[in-house]
Parts: sequence; structure tokens; C-alpha cells
Amino acid sequence: MKDSIKLIANNKKAYHDYFIDEKFECGIELFGTEVKSIRSGKCSIKEAFVRIEKGEVYVFGMHVNPYEKGNIFNKDPLRAKKLLMHRQEINRLEGKIREKGLTLVPLQVYFKGSLVKVEIGLARGKKLYDKRADIAKKDQRREVERDYKEKLR
Repeated sequence: MKDSIKLIANNKKAYHDYFIDEKFECGIELFGTEVKSIRSGKCSIKEAFVRIEKGEVYVFGMHVNPYEKGNIFNKDPLRAKKLLMHRQEINRLEGKIREKGLTLVPLQVYFKGSLVKVEIGLARGKKLYDKRADIAKKDQRREVERDYKEKLR
């Protein structure tokens, strides 16, 4: 039961806007009231992005609603939150980001046991024609599934 995963927030927009080359799991530095708020599902990563500054990884724009039963201990909902990764991984990511067109995006926030984890992805931006091709594939797959379902009736 220790490795049970409970999904809190998912960034569907990242999969639409980027090709995800690699995924990394990392911890996140939070305060007590933020963890309580995340436990109740009050977290959003739609507009969030990840940067490496001075050898440390931070997520910006991740919105954690203030805990409603909290008081002066509530933190700013949009503050930059430090991600916890090994030095080797950070150095490797820093080298890859220097390549043209690569960036880091948060993909999902979840509980793994009692710990809050963030999955980040090393991503390349999609062009408009790539997005159109993905939408066409999804529509085609949906049509096939619909036809198959009608044949079963």
C-alpha cells in the first residue's frame, strides 16, 4: 500500500502543445497547509512551467489554493516551489535544456504513499501542423471505436 498513487492534477495541455521526450519524478518542497490543500485536491498546473536557477529546479505558476482552515500560516498560492531532484539529474537536464527547442513542463501532481510528487517532462514544442495531425488521429480513432461499438449492437 506504500506505493499507492492518487492523482491530484494533470496537465493535458502539455501533451497537446509539446512532444514529451523524457519524464522525471521529483519531490516538491511544500509547507503543511499546502499539503493539506493538495490532499483535498485544490491544485492546478495548467499554466505552470519549470526552470533551473542556480543549480536548483523550481516550478512557477503552480496554483495551490490556500487551506480554508489555515490562518497566518497559509502561503502565497502562486509562489515558486522548489523541486527535489538528484544533482546528477539536474546537471543532465541543464545540459539538455541548452539544446535548441527543449523545455521542462510539469505533467502531473500526485501522492505516492504519503509524499507529494511532481512528474516533469523534457519537451519539444509542437508546430501547428503537428497539433492538427494529432487531432486528426484522435478523430479517426474515435470514429473507428464508434463504428465498432455500433457493430456490436
